[in-house]
Amino acid sequence: MELLTIGHRGVMGVEPENTLRSFVAAERAGLDVVELDLHLSADGALVVMHDEDVDRTTDGTGPVAAHPLAALRALDAGRGERVPVFEEVLDAVALPVQAEIKDVRAARALAAVLHARGLVGRVEVSSFHDEALAEIARLVPGVRTALIAGRHGPEVVERATAVGAATLCLKLRRLTLETVEEARARELRVIGWVVNTPRELRLARAFGLDGVTTDLPDTGRAARGEPGDDARPV
Repeated sequence: MELLTIGHRGVMGVEPENTLRSFVAAERAGLDVVELDLHLSADGALVVMHDEDVDRTTDGTGPVAAHPLAALRALDAGRGERVPVFEEVLDAVALPVQAEIKDVRAARALAAVLHARGLVGRVEVSSFHDEALAEIARLVPGVRTALIAGRHGPEVVERATAVGAATLCLKLRRLTLETVEEARARELRVIGWVVNTPRELRLARAFGLDGVTTDLPDTGRAARGEPGDDARPV
């Protein structure tokens, strides 16, 4: 069974996460979608970074929200890469994008870009936060949304339905057949994260998932059932 493959922050297992280098590598590896994270800079730019602080992934310190874009641009995000803004990723790769937002403010900024560039068909918006998904759905009618959950049971299906999400992105190790069946009954798509090993890929197939989020470029080939290298641990 072929699975949709989503490159987690690009291919963060082998390239600096959430950088243009990482997203281009994911596209070249044949992954189907790139996933990224969005925060707002001090001057309101949609910055592609996972953490609230820049400390872990750059040579800088402090909250993303405390730095203007120019200061964030001066940081090294790994291997000489710079911190990109959302629009740069859209221009660097042709793949569909799953954009994770952390709060309602980011939802409003993202909505403006989606409208300005006509991106409703290309971008799926994801979040752990129900209110952020509800806000983007209100601002951008027809946008596809995905509820992310790490700790969850079958009740997560009700949460997704309540905010109009069409997709559930669920932590594979906590997934149960009951949750998958509940999601199917509501016609929700189910994505498992993070899938980096042959065992995890087999589990995703056993659950009948629609797709997987992976850190590794080789997972795309393995998910398509192509001969060659299988998914491997980082």
